[in-house]
Amino acid sequence: MGDELTPREKCHLITRNLQEVLGEDKLMTILKERDLKVYWGTATTGKPHVAYFVPMSKIADFLKAGCEVTILFADLHAYLDNMKAPWELLERRTQYYEAVIKAMLESISVPLDKLKFIRGTDYQLSKEYTLDVYRLSSLVTQHDAKKAGAEVVKQVEHPLLSGLLYPGLQALDEEYLKVDAQFGGVDQRKIFTFAEKYLPSLGYAKRLHLMNPMVPGLTGTKMSSSEEESKIDLLDRKEDVKKKLKKAFCEPGNVENNGILSFIKHVLFPLKSEFVILRETKWGGNKTYTTYEELEKDFATEVVHPGDLKSSVEVALNKLLDPIREKFNTPELKKLTSAAYPDPSKAKASVKNSTKNSNPEDMVPSQLDIRVGKVISVEKHPDADSLYLEKIDVGEPEPRTVISGLVQFVPKEQLQDRMVVLLCNLKPQKMRGVESQGMLLCASSVGEPRQVEPLDPPAGSCPGERVYVEGYESGQPDDELKPKKRVFEKLQADFRISEDFVAQWKQKNFMTRLGNVSCKTLKGGNIS
Repeated sequence: MGDELTPREKCHLITRNLQEVLGEDKLMTILKERDLKVYWGTATTGKPHVAYFVPMSKIADFLKAGCEVTILFADLHAYLDNMKAPWELLERRTQYYEAVIKAMLESISVPLDKLKFIRGTDYQLSKEYTLDVYRLSSLVTQHDAKKAGAEVVKQVEHPLLSGLLYPGLQALDEEYLKVDAQFGGVDQRKIFTFAEKYLPSLGYAKRLHLMNPMVPGLTGTKMSSSEEESKIDLLDRKEDVKKKLKKAFCEPGNVENNGILSFIKHVLFPLKSEFVILRETKWGGNKTYTTYEELEKDFATEVVHPGDLKSSVEVALNKLLDPIREKFNTPELKKLTSAAYPDPSKAKASVKNSTKNSNPEDMVPSQLDIRVGKVISVEKHPDADSLYLEKIDVGEPEPRTVISGLVQFVPKEQLQDRMVVLLCNLKPQKMRGVESQGMLLCASSVGEPRQVEPLDPPAGSCPGERVYVEGYESGQPDDELKPKKRVFEKLQADFRISEDFVAQWKQKNFMTRLGNVSCKTLKGGNIS
């Protein structure tokens, strides 16, 4: 199809729905002479989820525009990014990514024979590439390397050198893949500008950079592999898709941070050029939209109800996922999936179950639904002088009411508007006549006099972001913790504050995608 289009038509296809293009003037110059060479890379870390359909649909646009497209499975990057993919799992994770991304592309009718697939370790361990890494490291300051990776590389209190190398490798990929442009999310912008600054210093050309907007996840924040509630996995069952969409953030008339609408705009419309709202006759019957803007307008004016929007997306999404599920239902790919992403709870359970008198129901921290929250209001409990009644935003349509015994430890003004960490799946409990819908997690001193302070999520955290224990990122929290099983109490026995003021379970850090959960002063303390 690309040969039949004019350079301007190709440019429109290449750039539509992008948030930003660096070097757009150069794009038309290239297209007047020949087709564009572009690459998209993905680090083989957590399981790809439905937000990956956003770059996939853009890759379909690139191919329609006649581009030569390379897909890079960045296996070495996955290891360098704070060892998100352990070395022993790297090969299997890369195999999984290759299989699942090819299945996604087939699901949206993208011809695989028009694509070039390559792994980072196919060329990143060569003598020439390694020498260029050293050359680059002699030019780049620690400040620039850290700044470039700030939105992409996991930010921790004591960063590893590997994370500082990451942006340089991604910049060099542009030269070694011999492309005109790199495509990625707008969260990659700092790495792209880093590449534009430093590649010419090595005598290499400055490339174009094409950036997709970040599609909100189901909780209204970025869709993330490590935030279970924010994403729909490509292999989720239909009942899981229904359940997650039902819980998704989608306020009537609110088009901001709406992951459902964003998915329609950036995936379903580019693929089908239309979207059908399915609804009963008494509510107006089905309606077909041929432009996203028309649908957004109807949702904003509440002509389209969130329930109808969700159920219509559910049908469309399952059509995309059905062929992927079917492909991964073979014994070979089932085996690959479990080998690439072993269940930490099962591994832990098998160790415990092998010991005498062990508990067959092994407790793991991923069972806890812990989220970042923001305190919207604080007041004294009407019937208890020692209790606060707080309203806390945890990324849901309505804030949660939380009762906490902090009156004698934390002044009211220090809680107001503060970012906190909340356990969200305890069974709601009445405290002096008011139902508490969560537990504010706090550090407490070991000795007397007793001191208590709320845990702090990493700077820049948003309400609703999931908090997890390192190594237990992929587990699914229980819908509600059963009081009789005492899951929280048993896990809490191993909660501590480290000497570096970091919240830990069995010496593994509590964290979000932005870094560690911590407290300000109570090192060596407990967490309650």
